[in-house]
Amino acid sequence: MRASRLLSALLLLQTRGRMTARQLADELEVSVRTVYRDMESLAAAGVPLYGDPGHDGGYRLLDGFRTRLTGLTRDEAEALSLAGLPGPAADLGLGTVLATAQLKLMAALPEELRDRTGEIRQRFHLDPSGWYTEADPTPHLAAVTDAVWRQRRIRLRYRRWTAPQEVTRTLDPYGLVLKSGRWYLVAARPEAVRTYRVSQILRIQVLQDRFERPQDFDLAAHWQTYLADFDARRLKGQAVVRLTPRILAQLPDLMEPAVARAAQDGAGPPGPDGRVQTVIPIESAEHAVGMLLRLGAEAEVVAPAGLRALMAQTISALADTYGGAAGQTHSLT
Repeated sequence: MRASRLLSALLLLQTRGRMTARQLADELEVSVRTVYRDMESLAAAGVPLYGDPGHDGGYRLLDGFRTRLTGLTRDEAEALSLAGLPGPAADLGLGTVLATAQLKLMAALPEELRDRTGEIRQRFHLDPSGWYTEADPTPHLAAVTDAVWRQRRIRLRYRRWTAPQEVTRTLDPYGLVLKSGRWYLVAARPEAVRTYRVSQILRIQVLQDRFERPQDFDLAAHWQTYLADFDARRLKGQAVVRLTPRILAQLPDLMEPAVARAAQDGAGPPGPDGRVQTVIPIESAEHAVGMLLRLGAEAEVVAPAGLRALMAQTISALADTYGGAAGQTHSLT
């Protein structure tokens, strides 16, 4: 641990130039007193290190000195694949490893490239979380990650939507996917490869059994196929709807991408009243009511008749709720 910290301190001075003891302490997450001891150890080991006193002082290396200790460990090289995702890297237990790997990479670059890398980091930031949602609690993510890395079979207690809601599964964990701030486990059962939401894992046991991961399994390709199949299974119904051109253009902001795209692609020419008719994929009539109410009076359901009737009932109930209270206020007691 101390050797790793000394190397990190050396690389910080090499990449950033003069740094105060406080700056080093903040970067290394140690006390200033520890930094003083580390600097003494580096100097005793023959590192040409100088300490400048005063307000603008700090530690610096002799001009031209460069360490060659910039080789990446296996863990650090693997962590670099998450370089643009510091939050998820920390979720996977790779936050410190990633920081060290990035520091080694910076130290190995020529000065002009180090400057350019710093400029890019200040101008572009990737945030994988979704709008208006909080990250799922994932207390078992570390155990799942460990099983994925070591190719160990797992047994978990899982909560799902269908009955029975709690089930026990023994799985071969192939990989983890981060989607809109939520972690999903892609794992194999004897009959097929399935997807499990990590936040719904109630208990997990990492077994000693080691499984062989299929050499031709491509996690990214599998995930794209899964998303397409999921939409096909979920959006089984259709609603014929007449929309104003204005609301048709706003659909991407009001509906999920697959639904909005299908509605816009299938829109016909404007009718005499300027509205266009299109077909919108839906899960069910009950689910579609809430989605279509967002469109207000600029949308009219033409078919199916059951959905049109359900829309009318819902709108009538809303009119009763708000119409009866028109011009009145209700005090809260």
